[in-house]
Amino acid sequence: MKAVMYGAGNIGRGFIGALFAQSGYQVSFVDVVEATVQALNRDGQYPVRIVWGDGYEEQMIQGVSAVDGRDPQAVAQAIDQADIMATAVGVNVMKYIAPVIAQGLKLRCAAGRGPLNIIICENLLDANKVMEGMLKEQLTPQEQQWFDQNVGLVEASIGRMVPVQTPQMQAGNPLRVCVERYGFLPVDKDAFRGEIPNIQRLVPYSPFDYYIRRKLYVHNMGHATCAYLGMLEGHEYIYESIQEAEVRLICQSAMTESALALSKCYGVEAGGIMDHVFDLLTRFENRALGDTCARVGGDTTRKLKATDRLIGPARLCLEHDVIPAFICLGTAAAVRAHLEGSGQAQTRQNAQRVLQEVSGLTEQEPLMGMILGLYEKVAAGATVGELRRAADRLQVETRGPIA
Repeated sequence: MKAVMYGAGNIGRGFIGALFAQSGYQVSFVDVVEATVQALNRDGQYPVRIVWGDGYEEQMIQGVSAVDGRDPQAVAQAIDQADIMATAVGVNVMKYIAPVIAQGLKLRCAAGRGPLNIIICENLLDANKVMEGMLKEQLTPQEQQWFDQNVGLVEASIGRMVPVQTPQMQAGNPLRVCVERYGFLPVDKDAFRGEIPNIQRLVPYSPFDYYIRRKLYVHNMGHATCAYLGMLEGHEYIYESIQEAEVRLICQSAMTESALALSKCYGVEAGGIMDHVFDLLTRFENRALGDTCARVGGDTTRKLKATDRLIGPARLCLEHDVIPAFICLGTAAAVRAHLEGSGQAQTRQNAQRVLQEVSGLTEQEPLMGMILGLYEKVAAGATVGELRRAADRLQVETRGPIA
């Protein structure tokens, strides 16, 4: 059995590609980093180190090779021969790989091959629909008809945390990836074409929209909130930030708001989501991962978008009569980071412009006033404890449906 893993980065090597290999597939990684491609082809294996506290466990991932992503023909041929495929390249790179994937699909169509399921491992709502649009732009009407019958675009929820790898983590082998122990892969059960493949730790789930939103609105939102508050406190690492009592309480409260909204929206027991919240809070403490606030809080333009991890859950809360006071606090801290990163003055006017232009909020929306009120306290240098009390007051003073 052959698998193509488009993207040989942290998630590609440290999670999805490893699952493929451990499930019996010969894995061809596709990447544009020449040193990584050469090393994978030279060694035919690489280590994944599961880290916690002061300990670790190392697994050797074998039966792997690589294809240079700068050779579209070679990539297309690998896709033509694949039994399963996945992407983990980052949202902003999807548009660059879509034409190459389409060339591989054209070969499969011409050869009359059967189904190919592509597991999309990108932090993006409706990533399957986005990818479908990009691919179909490259296909003829006849190929599009074959595509609809034979290509499964399977959304995945990537819960494993894999930080930027430092030289210390690589310990002399640039292919080594250090990861946390958590390693389940929830996927959209309804999106597969043909039989669902037998892949270790694969969790097919329906309806999958709940899982995608839980990942983005609980995990990613809580992680980002921890990062932005950590920046306020001068912390470099996520584990340092979450160990601060006030930061932990704010993150827990924000994730609880999302949990309540998701419970109401999908009819899922809130207790199960809260178990996930407490598990995440513990996982954020993993010192061995060395995950930084700068990495987790990076790319503020994407994180502040209307459907992403901050504005998305805040709006969902309002739709279900949950007051997103602590999510708004995390958003306010993100706006501060965005302004700082773009060299803009920390003013209410600039913050409002960001929320309008980046987040799509209107001046009349209640969410705008909630975030700006907390932002003013953030910009004025309030302590995290003072910010937590301000969010508490906002939650108490805001009564009834306000959507």
